[in-house]
Amino acid sequence: MTFDSILIIGCGNMGGAMLTGWLAAGMDPARFTVVDPVLAEAPRGVTLLRDLPDARFDAVLLGVKPQLLDSVAPAIAALASKGTTLFSILAGVELDSLSARFPDASALVRIMPNLAAAIGKSPIALFARGLDDAGKASVTALMQPLGAPEWLAAESEFDLVTALAGSGPAFVYRFIDALAEGAAVLGLPRAQADRLAMAMVEGAAALAAASPHGPGELARRVASPGGTTQAGLDVLDAGRSLAQLIETSLKAAQDRSAEMAAAARG
Repeated sequence: MTFDSILIIGCGNMGGAMLTGWLAAGMDPARFTVVDPVLAEAPRGVTLLRDLPDARFDAVLLGVKPQLLDSVAPAIAALASKGTTLFSILAGVELDSLSARFPDASALVRIMPNLAAAIGKSPIALFARGLDDAGKASVTALMQPLGAPEWLAAESEFDLVTALAGSGPAFVYRFIDALAEGAAVLGLPRAQADRLAMAMVEGAAALAAASPHGPGELARRVASPGGTTQAGLDVLDAGRSLAQLIETSLKAAQDRSAEMAAAARG
């Protein structure tokens, strides 16, 4: 598998982020064809179509909204033929649902990235049907420019991974916003609080990614007994309040993903 020709059907926020990441990594724009009825323009060298082409592609990436799958699947099925790998970033749409709609595809691959794919920093959860080890290696190589590919042991893990890796950035952004808002309420100018919070989170994330120590240990190392950091951590840790809030948030996103999967099954 070389994936020399890739058709992206629906190039919205997520599909666009993946395309941006691939191109930023130096992949030839001529490898990509985008079908999108509303996209104003495609990156230089990428073919933009308004309707589905009559051609064969090594890979077809589904980037439409999950609720549109049934309406577009019949037309796409002819493109997902023998010799073509179908990739799906549709949240909650399981391989059984994809197989029922695209029975002739040589392989089916579910992907859960996030928008950081545009800068090559996305976690990318993968689960497939119809791939041997060599095929999985080819998919891994295709995804590596977008971040960190992770093959899941079971498709049932996708709902939780969707909550963690897919929805997680929104939770992080909300926390950054809360840090800045808290500092503003306590007296800093809001614009300055925003800049300080963003710079702090960027540095902390970069340090955590490069450190041999886990986040819990890093937090302990920042905090001195009886110091300012420990005073704040005592509030976050009291009654496991922060941990429970995050668990509840992840569970809500996980449950919603499972509901979407059930709806896609029909």
